[in-house]
Amino acid sequence: MGELTLNGDLARPARLTVAGLRAWPQHRAEVDFECATSGVRHHRFSGPRLYDVLSAAGPGFDPVRRKDRLRFLVSVRGADGHHAVLSWAEIDPDFAGAPVLLALSIDDTPLDGPGPQLVLPQDRCGARHISGIDAIQVDGGYLDRS
Repeated sequence: MGELTLNGDLARPARLTVAGLRAWPQHRAEVDFECATSGVRHHRFSGPRLYDVLSAAGPGFDPVRRKDRLRFLVSVRGADGHHAVLSWAEIDPDFAGAPVLLALSIDDTPLDGPGPQLVLPQDRCGARHISGIDAIQVDGGYLDRS
């Protein structure tokens, strides 16, 4: 465990380990999740930004098409089967610039065994928080105009 695949519309698909992700610039986020069933939960996370990791994998943006990045979606899957989908514009600093993390630690406890966690500090509820990420898919599919 502790390994994930990056695939989809990428120039450089990859398999990444927690150890390899530690080489990226690490960012911290203090997050309060407030959910109806469990109340408020406060956690400290650290890890690389999802945007940085995916940008390095070379998303297949078409430089000729204006605003091509806006059609891309990022699907994140946890080993337990949970999924979350984000738009590229949500994480891109030229648009919403959300500081989404691939967390490698929670409350100073390393996640080497279970693997990275998707953390969206801007979310009020932690429903898009994905534990034990095993795959990230970048998809730039087009809608049919017919």
